[in-house]
Amino acid sequence: MRLTEFHQLVQDEFGSGRAQWIIQTQVLPGFDKTSAELIDDGVDPREAWQGLCDAFDIPEARRLGIDRPGR
Repeated sequence: MRLTEFHQLVQDEFGSGRAQWIIQTQVLPGFDKTSAELIDDGVDPREAWQGLCDAFDIPEARRLGIDRPGR
């Protein structure tokens, strides 16, 4: 997953006002790091997104993001 896709998924799920705050502050269970720290450490953004999904109990139906025309 590209970093831009990760940021779009987080923004779509949590809103533009909260997205960056969640990326920077939410410590992910099982990783003991935030998604920003994981990505800085070289972890695939997909794993960081999965960690956020698990932490916030995001339903499977929303984990792939919003369908956008032209995708």
